Amino acid sequence: MNYSLLVHEPPEGFAARTDPELQKAYWEGTMRYLQALREAGIFRGGAGLQAPSSATTVRYRDDKLQVQDGPYADTKDQLGGFFIIEVPNLDVALEWAGRFPRRPGVVVEVRPNLPQD
Repeated sequence: MNYSLLVHEPPEGFAARTDPELQKAYWEGTMRYLQALREAGIFRGGAGLQAPSSATTVRYRDDKLQVQDGPYADTKDQLGGFFIIEVPNLDVALEWAGRFPRRPGVVVEVRPNLPQD
């Protein structure tokens, strides 16, 4: 079964991606994690996302399309990226989510994907 591991980060996580003093450690941890997923043969896809400030949200209100700059969620933590893995069950997906690099404020949401059939 395929699961998505959705990585939510606080603003400090997004800032660490480009901070000259923090970015090396930030990316090394993430790349080691990605390599472990690949070596285990369970990685099926994924992507890191740019900062929430780069988002554009589309929605309908009163039957009119509205386009808004910025993310939809009105929270500090935002979706930073995702991994799609194929594992036998939720317990194994949770084990892999627990292996994501520990960073302050990071939350990994595990969600089963809809079947592709």
